[in-house]
Amino acid sequence: MRKRLIPLLLVPVLVAGAAKTNSWRLFDKKLSNDKKTLHALNRLTFGPRPGDLEALRKIGLKKWLDKQLHPERIPENPELLAKLKPLDTLRMTTQDILANYPPPQLLQAVARGGRGALLPQDPVLRARAERMAEMLKERREGGAKPKNLDELLDPDQVTLLRKGSESDKIQFLNDMPEEKLGPVIAALSPTIRRPLLARSASGLQRKLLASTTPQQVIVYDLSEAKLLRAVYSSRQLEEVLVDFWYNHFNVFLDKGSDRFLVTAYERDAIRPHVLGKFQDLLLATAQDPAMLFYLDNWQSVTPPPVPVRRGRGPAAPARGLNENYARELLELHTLGVDGGYTQQDIIAVARCFTGWTIREPFRTATFDYNDRVHDKGEKVVLGVTIPAGGGKEDGLKVLDILAHHPSTAHFISLKLAQRFVADEPPPALVERMAKTFREKDGDLREVMKTMLDSKEFWSQGAWRTKMKSPLEMVASAIRATGAEVSSAFALSNQLQQLGQPLYRKLEPTGYSSAGAEWTNSAALLARMNFGLALTQDRVPGLKVDPSRYEKLSEPGAIAKSILFTASSPETAAAIAQNSKGAPAAKIAGLVIGSPEFQRR
Repeated sequence: MRKRLIPLLLVPVLVAGAAKTNSWRLFDKKLSNDKKTLHALNRLTFGPRPGDLEALRKIGLKKWLDKQLHPERIPENPELLAKLKPLDTLRMTTQDILANYPPPQLLQAVARGGRGALLPQDPVLRARAERMAEMLKERREGGAKPKNLDELLDPDQVTLLRKGSESDKIQFLNDMPEEKLGPVIAALSPTIRRPLLARSASGLQRKLLASTTPQQVIVYDLSEAKLLRAVYSSRQLEEVLVDFWYNHFNVFLDKGSDRFLVTAYERDAIRPHVLGKFQDLLLATAQDPAMLFYLDNWQSVTPPPVPVRRGRGPAAPARGLNENYARELLELHTLGVDGGYTQQDIIAVARCFTGWTIREPFRTATFDYNDRVHDKGEKVVLGVTIPAGGGKEDGLKVLDILAHHPSTAHFISLKLAQRFVADEPPPALVERMAKTFREKDGDLREVMKTMLDSKEFWSQGAWRTKMKSPLEMVASAIRATGAEVSSAFALSNQLQQLGQPLYRKLEPTGYSSAGAEWTNSAALLARMNFGLALTQDRVPGLKVDPSRYEKLSEPGAIAKSILFTASSPETAAAIAQNSKGAPAAKIAGLVIGSPEFQRR
């Protein structure tokens, strides 16, 4: 009974701790120097690791901040680079992704006897695609029943998979040819298959996906890389900002073609611009096929004057203007919902972006401008007249107007302050950041500097007032415990249970940085359970040494090793009450579930 109650007893404490209690007066009170160092690591990274505080103090806070603001000056962690190397889709063009990991639509067309010309020319890749197409055909026709192990392997191999050690089984499957792996995995009993896939390194899981559902490899690589970078990258502020700006310009991974477009979108449209000029970031996202597809602008055209008639049948519905991108561009990407635009502005902006489309969506999938379907009439956007007869430059003019609009300067500064300072940041700070935005032509690095030079950022009003998102909580827990990540596969599933499936926020808003989004009893209990599983080395894909906590003499020392500072009296009392007789590793899990760790 006691074992079941431990995670439950802290839930009320967590909920209470997540509430906002600071008044704005606290933004005038300075943090101590020791707290400043930890505050920088909590807010500007995915959380401190053992040794980070000492390293930061050695280099000095000012120099450390300058390096994080210039990530190109920081050598990347070789361990991270080695872990990312097998994830080849991260470096591919969209065209290469489609060739190497063809989508189901193409495989189904090949299975029906058509579109073979679209298959890759590389013999190995073509053979894989043809094998997948044949599997689809057999499933559709109800043939090709799964074979059992005795039909696929010799007796010694069957014995190894049924009775061998886990490491021997994984090695055997890793060495198996791709075309044979899928049938063998399918023939394994669930009691053998599930632990093997959960506990093996990423190579086996990825190889299995490539041999059975190749398009899933793209999703696998994205999720794996997101978590690995959050945990291991030396360029921590850059990774935090990539996550922030991806959510600002959110694209839902599971909408049709975006499954294979998001990789290049994050890599080429988001990542290079997170500390550059906002207008460059805005243009990169506006022209990216992932955004064009997600918000339907690739199909937005000036409607024909009359319905299109084909043959003798009734007139077909005419394609026409789509306002989705225009609305989100104004409301979410630039001005904000109270930014001063009207419905007429939305329509005018949508007209300016007609013809911004995608060339060969299932082959090259690149940005294209089609002048034939562009609305060439006069438009008025936010009081600015865009003359008739224009083309692609109409959209470019809109982006220029929005990038330099005072409402954009305020809205972007507010969102950055909400992410890094407080859910309700002081208006004076937001205005100073907006002033920098206006005066420095939307230079995001300069806006960040204004925030980091402010008294508000380094105040008691900002100290541990932000609730971590599930991604931030999981990554910070891994970093705090020094856990080794062999595969992030299980962590992706964990994040889904915690309410933040990676790249899968359906709404254009993206995931919020506000605490209210993540504060409910069920989610907080799930976080507690994750912490307990992590510190007791029960999370697949992670390796934690529970004995590191056995070496610490009492709960206070365990808490300090995870919080990197002495715990508050409230946390200490709650842990003392719920940890009597508990192993040290379980106490460490309770600390991860505490209000102090859940906030940054």
